[in-house]
Amino acid sequence: MFNLIDERWLVLRGRDGESVEVSLLEALLDAERYEEPVVDLPTQTPVLFRQLFLPVMVAALGAPANEHEWADRFGAGYFSSTERKKISDYLDKHRDRFELFHPRTPFAQVGGLRTAKDETKGAALLVATAATGNNVPLFSARSEADPLPLTPAKAVHWLLHAHCWDTAAIKTGAANDPKAKAGKTTGNPTGPLGQLGVVMPIGTNLYETLMLNLPIGPPGGRGQPHWERDPANSTWDTFDPPGLLDLWTWQSRRIRLIPQQTPDGIRVTRVVVCAGDRIRSLPEWEPHTTWNFRKISKKASERKPRRHQPGKAIWRGLDAFLTLEPPHQGENGPETSLLLRQIGDLQDRMPEGYPLRVATFGMVYGNQSAVVEDVIHDAMPLAVAALKPGSLPYDMLLDITRQAEELAQAVNRLSDDLRKATGADPIPWDKGQRPGERVLHALDPLVRRVLLGVRREADDHKRLEAGQLAWEKVAWTKTWQIVDTLFAALPAGSFLGRKTTQDNGTTVTCRPGAADEQFRRRLTAILPRAAEFHRQAAKDRRAVHQDPEPQPLTAGA
Repeated sequence: MFNLIDERWLVLRGRDGESVEVSLLEALLDAERYEEPVVDLPTQTPVLFRQLFLPVMVAALGAPANEHEWADRFGAGYFSSTERKKISDYLDKHRDRFELFHPRTPFAQVGGLRTAKDETKGAALLVATAATGNNVPLFSARSEADPLPLTPAKAVHWLLHAHCWDTAAIKTGAANDPKAKAGKTTGNPTGPLGQLGVVMPIGTNLYETLMLNLPIGPPGGRGQPHWERDPANSTWDTFDPPGLLDLWTWQSRRIRLIPQQTPDGIRVTRVVVCAGDRIRSLPEWEPHTTWNFRKISKKASERKPRRHQPGKAIWRGLDAFLTLEPPHQGENGPETSLLLRQIGDLQDRMPEGYPLRVATFGMVYGNQSAVVEDVIHDAMPLAVAALKPGSLPYDMLLDITRQAEELAQAVNRLSDDLRKATGADPIPWDKGQRPGERVLHALDPLVRRVLLGVRREADDHKRLEAGQLAWEKVAWTKTWQIVDTLFAALPAGSFLGRKTTQDNGTTVTCRPGAADEQFRRRLTAILPRAAEFHRQAAKDRRAVHQDPEPQPLTAGA
C-alpha cells in the first residue's frame, strides 16, 4: 500500500534550490544531487538521518573501519555502482519491513497494537506542534477536537519524530502490558533526542552530510536497526543499546497508525501510542551531542549531554564545540561531540577550506516534560581548521565569542552601577531584559560574518589578524551605541550620585562618572586591539592639527 522504499514521500532540496519529491531509495542512491531534507519542523531533520538514512547506509555498506577508508569514501563524492547495488539489494531484502501499513509488521510500529478498551486517539497526538491533551501550543489555531488527517508521507515523518522527541509522563497502556495500571503507564521519559542537545555537522550535499555523520568503527559496534529484528511487542523494557544502529533507530514508543480511505486518498486519522523501550543510560559513544562534566568529588566528574538553551545563539556555545578533550577527572567543563572530534582528526584528509556547517536541534518541554513549549534550531559555519587546538582559527573564534560574552557582562555591570546612582535596584539576572542581551543581539550578525570569514580564510593568517581587528572595532562601536542609550536615560539629578551601604557596612557614593570610568577600563581590557587603534587614531589627529597634549588643571587655571 505504501512502501517507503518506492513511494516518493521525502522532499529534498536540489542543488538548484528547487524542492523534489523522492523515495528513500532515490534519496540514498543520488544523495550527491540533493542538499538537505525539506521538513515541517526543524527537529524532523535529525530524525530522518538517525532513523533512516544513516542506518540503511551503515547496514548496507558498513561503517568505515579507519580514517583512510573514511577519506576514500568521502573523497569519492557519491556512491559507486557497487555501493548503489548493495543499498538496493539491502532494501529489497527487507522490503516488507518498510511497508507503512503492513498488517503484521508495519514500519516502525506494532501490528495489532490495541488498548484494553480498543481506544484510539486523533492523529494530532503524533504532531508536536498540534494541540492534543495537555499539549496546547501558544496561539494554536486548532483544538484537540479538530481532526488532523495525515497523508502517509506526513504520517511517516511524525511517526519517526514521536520515537525521537515525544513528550514524557503518562502514556496509554497496551492491552497486554502487565505494567499498565488503569489503562495507563507512568514515569515515561521523553524520546531519546529530547534528553540531549543534538549537534549535527552539515556538508554541501546530502552525501557529504551522511559521511560527516558516520562514526568510524563504529564505537559501540554496529548493532541492528529495528527492521532487522523481530517485530517489537506491545510491552516495554529498559536496557542499554547493543550498538549504534539500535541507538539510532530506538523505538521509544509502541505506535500503530490507523489508515482510512477518504475522497482525497489514504489518510491517517487515528493512532494508538503506548510506552516503548527505555534507554538505561545514554552510551558514551552517542555521536550527536556535546557533553558537560560536573564535579561530584575531588577525583570524579559526572558526564551528561549538554542541553541547548532557548534564545541562546549557537555560537555562544562554541567553547563546547571546540573542546576536543574532556576535562581532567574531578573538574567541571565541556567536551565536544564524537563527530566534531572525528572531523578535527580528519581535517588533513578533507579539501582545504571545506565549507563545514554545524546545526543544532532541541526541544523545550514544560510541565514535567509533558508538553512541548518550544523548538530550538540554529546553524553556523565552522572552519575545520578551528577543530585543531592552538591554531589561529581556533584561538580567534574562542577569543571572539569570549569577548562578546564579556562585553554583555560589562554593559550589565554598567547598568547596575547607573541604576544604583539613581537609587534604583539592579535588574535581576532572571527577570526582564538586561542591556547585555541587547549587546549580544547586536553582535549576532557580526559574529556570524566572522565565522564565515574565518572558514573562508582559515589559512591566511594576515587576513585573519586583520579580521580580528575589524571585529573589535565594530564590536566597540555597537557596544557604545547601546551604552549611550543607558546614559541618555539617566535623570538629570543622577549625576550627583547616591549614597549606598555595602554588605560590609561601609557607605559609598555611586556616581555615573565613576561607573563610566570603570566601564571604559573594562572595555579596553576586553577589546585591546580596538582600544589601541582608537588611541593611535587620537594621537594621529593631534599630530595633524598640532594640538598640544592635554595638561592637568591647576588651582590657578
